Amino acid sequence: MNSLSSHPPDSAKRVLIVTAVAAERDAVLRGLGGSSRFHVIAAGAGTAAAAAGTAAALAAGAYGCVISAGIGGGFAGAAPLGSLAVASEMIAADLGAETPEGFRSAAELGFGSVSVPAEPGTVQALAAALAAAGLAVSTGPVLTVSTATGTAGTAAALAARHPGAVAEAMEGHGVAVAAHALGIAALELRAISNPVGPRDRAAWKIPEALDALAAAAAILPEVL
Repeated sequence: MNSLSSHPPDSAKRVLIVTAVAAERDAVLRGLGGSSRFHVIAAGAGTAAAAAGTAAALAAGAYGCVISAGIGGGFAGAAPLGSLAVASEMIAADLGAETPEGFRSAAELGFGSVSVPAEPGTVQALAAALAAAGLAVSTGPVLTVSTATGTAGTAAALAARHPGAVAEAMEGHGVAVAAHALGIAALELRAISNPVGPRDRAAWKIPEALDALAAAAAILPEVL
């Protein structure tokens, strides 16, 4: 990414990581092992809290990159439980309107883009570093939703509207919009705790996903 050049200003070396809850924040901090270049916050669940928390942190300090990080759901065949997903773009997947013909996105309605792309070179570098560390990783669109998917029908509809989507969560697009407004590069990193679809809490792997998130965080200083 342009802000991370061979001779970057001090601010370009600092990375803001935004999680939703304390358990995610603590997993990231555990993986980072005290690196002073990374500032990790738990901004709250959902797009609004994520965007507000990101904007407040960016107003209080200078950063060269912002990462939305945490656990999330993985789409079948794309991101299995315990694996990692690095977003190629962060999409507000349920921002739009219902119509007699079906869902129409805010972009289709003329209200502007619902996607913030990540810098491809950084995505590829991070995914390669994670894979080299023996961590299972996939890349592709990560969907931001206000209501977590709970049925096979909704999962299929999302996958059809967003081919190649690897995961869903509730904060990435909000973090990315706040960073993008200030011209700062944004990434999203998710550890998969459950499949996107019917909610079976007994089958979720939250501790394993948090461990995967910590392992991924340990790789971040090598790439950013």
